[in-house]
Amino acid sequence: MPDDPAPGAGRLSVVGTPIGNLDDLSRRAADVLAAVDAVVCEDTRRTGKLLAHLGARRDGRPALLVANEHTEVPRLGEILDRLAAGQHLALVTDAGMPTVSDPGRHVVAAAAEHGHVVDVVPGPTAVSAGLALSGLPVDRYVFEGFLPRKGRERTVRLQALAGEQRAVVVYESPRRVAATLADLASVCGGDRRVAVGRELTKLHEEVLRTTLGEAAERLGRQEPRGEFVLVVDGRAPGDERPSDHQVIAALRRCLNDGLSKRDAVAEVARRTGEPRRRIYELSIAL
Repeated sequence: MPDDPAPGAGRLSVVGTPIGNLDDLSRRAADVLAAVDAVVCEDTRRTGKLLAHLGARRDGRPALLVANEHTEVPRLGEILDRLAAGQHLALVTDAGMPTVSDPGRHVVAAAAEHGHVVDVVPGPTAVSAGLALSGLPVDRYVFEGFLPRKGRERTVRLQALAGEQRAVVVYESPRRVAATLADLASVCGGDRRVAVGRELTKLHEEVLRTTLGEAAERLGRQEPRGEFVLVVDGRAPGDERPSDHQVIAALRRCLNDGLSKRDAVAEVARRTGEPRRRIYELSIAL
């Protein structure tokens, strides 16, 4: 059971905002945003436009407090002071639910830790929208958010996703979506199914339902625009992948047979059906 609120506690309402179409904002969310003393937001321009759309901001109220990825922690003192004074604050991000691949976690944790009331006003999320539109089996899924951009951390995460039997949801920007699809095709196999959602809920909403290989090729030929949600089908239960130990053992056998490292990688890829990228990376350790 939740702890009882401290005497004179303030209230923090975590409010979901539209991911594109402003008409998706619920009446309850609009009422809360119109009534609070201050709104904790990522960007005052984005949130200011939303409040103006609602007709909720007059005479500078509610106040707008910026708490983005750079300022969230430094801003906690002021937020807690307002809550301690009994104020009602709303926490929003530019789009979707706070804390879901967006700032807000520290604000929620600090408010709860200091005995203030924390409630939620649910709203749209790109996660649920992408899953609903995918046409894939998504009764079990994992939310990956944005992948690391480069380095070993990205490689490790990609390899983990390749073996995931649940559907996987990935967010990506237009600048990196083609490369991410290519990397996913490399580790999962180009025939793994994917639904690529673009500009969900907006005027030019699109969903491409195809394979990772085809999606990587198509988006690599054009200049993608808008924000993307990728829903990757899970690995089939019977489709067991060879372990790193098994791949390395196969590489050693090929090398002992006199093949060059390059030819050994190609041969093991042919035998196992594993992506060459994974086998090459394991060959580096030999």
